[in-house]
Amino acid sequence: MLKIALITNFNIFEKANVAVNVASRLMQEGCEILIAAFNREKLMRIHKNREEFRYLPLESMYAEADILIVLGGDGTILEAARRAAHRGTPILGINLGRLGYMAELEMGELDQLSRLVTGEYELEQRSMLRVELYADNELRSFCYALNDAVISNGSVSRMIDLELSEGGVPVTTYRADGLIVATPTGSTAYSMSAGGALVDPRVPCFCVTPICPHSFIARPMIFPDSSVLEVRNICAREKMLYLTVDGRMNFELYRNQVVRVTKSDLQTNLIRLKHSGFYRKLRQKMTDSKV
Repeated sequence: MLKIALITNFNIFEKANVAVNVASRLMQEGCEILIAAFNREKLMRIHKNREEFRYLPLESMYAEADILIVLGGDGTILEAARRAAHRGTPILGINLGRLGYMAELEMGELDQLSRLVTGEYELEQRSMLRVELYADNELRSFCYALNDAVISNGSVSRMIDLELSEGGVPVTTYRADGLIVATPTGSTAYSMSAGGALVDPRVPCFCVTPICPHSFIARPMIFPDSSVLEVRNICAREKMLYLTVDGRMNFELYRNQVVRVTKSDLQTNLIRLKHSGFYRKLRQKMTDSKV
């Protein structure tokens, strides 16, 4: 029996309704539905008699699931990707957000869910970042990212100074509002908004994009994903900067501390039921959003 975990914001009535609809379709195909235990009360308030679902602690749900179905936008998929990467659990995104670059299905395409049971799908492997924070040459913290790592001044819009090195060799210094180090997957997110290149997910690289640089010559740069990138906080005017990973995790970055970015051994496996490809989806999303 295929075990499928459903991940969404069950506090939102519309999303909970879609999740129940998806669950009903999959149970008709003989699947077992797993839902995080902390969502049980929320779901029972909206839909009675939902004891046929299996409610598990969050980590147990991720450990037991054969497939994760994420109903929401790219932010929800990013959160699931970080939790699922250690086990390589495949993820199917159903777009309930705005653009939904990583989602595979829209609301009008739920009939394709039956293909999960028959195995009529492909897995698209997406590279991830390992992001490490160093102070006095000691590793203080690390995490993984599917999209990007961003160094900025937080909520205050003020220029900062950063030094970029690759493999221990200085590359350049930036005076800017911040700096983005993105995967090809993340190239369609904040990096794109900051003027960075759009990169096919099959290209093995890192995208480094300054945010509003105070320079005519500061431009986005592409590095091979074998690179060891280091960004040092050399800002004398600010006591502390912030490192934000995938828009969710935040770390304080003090003067002379270093953020090291390398390719992670982990990867995200996205389920593909259609043969739309990166460029067709990009064109469609850009047209739909009128970007």
